[in-house]
Amino acid sequence: MLILAIESSCDETAAAVSLDGRTILSNVVLSQADMHAVFGGIVPEIASRKHIEGICGVVSEALRIAGVDQHDLDAVGVTYAPGLIGALLVGVNFAKSYALALNKPLIPVHHMRGHIAANYIAFPELEPPFCCLLVSGGHTLLVDVRGYTDLRVLGTTRDDAAGEAFDKAARVLGLPYPGGSELDRLARMGDPHAYKLPRAIVDGAPLDFSFSGLKTAVRNIVHNAQQRGVKLDRAGLASSFCQAVADTLVPRAMEAARLTHATKLAVAGGVAANSFLRSRLTKECADAGLSLYLPPLSLCGDNGAMIACQAYFEYLAGERAGSGLNARATLSIEHGYTL
Repeated sequence: MLILAIESSCDETAAAVSLDGRTILSNVVLSQADMHAVFGGIVPEIASRKHIEGICGVVSEALRIAGVDQHDLDAVGVTYAPGLIGALLVGVNFAKSYALALNKPLIPVHHMRGHIAANYIAFPELEPPFCCLLVSGGHTLLVDVRGYTDLRVLGTTRDDAAGEAFDKAARVLGLPYPGGSELDRLARMGDPHAYKLPRAIVDGAPLDFSFSGLKTAVRNIVHNAQQRGVKLDRAGLASSFCQAVADTLVPRAMEAARLTHATKLAVAGGVAANSFLRSRLTKECADAGLSLYLPPLSLCGDNGAMIACQAYFEYLAGERAGSGLNARATLSIEHGYTL
């Protein structure tokens, strides 16, 4: 089954073609990072306009690389939630028109389900059930993946997502956008014990997260150093921050796997590229006898391949959308599409 999938939830315009979900024939991503770097973060209005400018070319390129004619497609998948509403609308409206013109089924895909599906591409042997730590710019979740379309949230953040904390910490340290990768690079040159940073615990919710206090602590350390004229150990602070995030994420992921009796732990989302997190999870899972699935860096960020993969499983589950499909800025990963 050939599926064309479109992803435009944030600042990447992406399209991919998959064969039966797990075999990716093309995966084209047009990044806007350089443009948003001027502003130190994503400007939603600019993101939407750039999606409009780029989506036709990205889809055409995905079909060309896959060697597929548009009439050979069996379905069109699209990210419809969650994300920046203006950006999502570009992809949704394009996909609706494209599917209608070709008289093909339209498959709505939840963006975070797509991130989990990146592991199905990287690891063809991986099948539910398993536990997943999902960490991206806008979401931090622990998910019990009972089936390809049957997911239950075990824990979530009460305030900032881990990826957001990375971006804010990178900005206060004067690092260029996008900050996550730059912060990771700087952190590898520092001492993870250079600064004492908080590890928040949510009372009564041992699997939930909180990163606002950590973000504030980093900002206060930087501002205090500036006000007192003290030299700041930037690499040490970056390293201490990455260590604190890993100390927050990993124990909860291990506990979630224990509570669900999982033998497999997958990781997904942009923060899954962080070297501190990957190293710590590799050690902890080896010690606990858990099979760990870490997607390659190319599949950690937003891309069309992960949407194409999840679209296949949504199609098998009977998910279809028509002209009434609308974008949703927020939506739980547990919810399937409802018109």
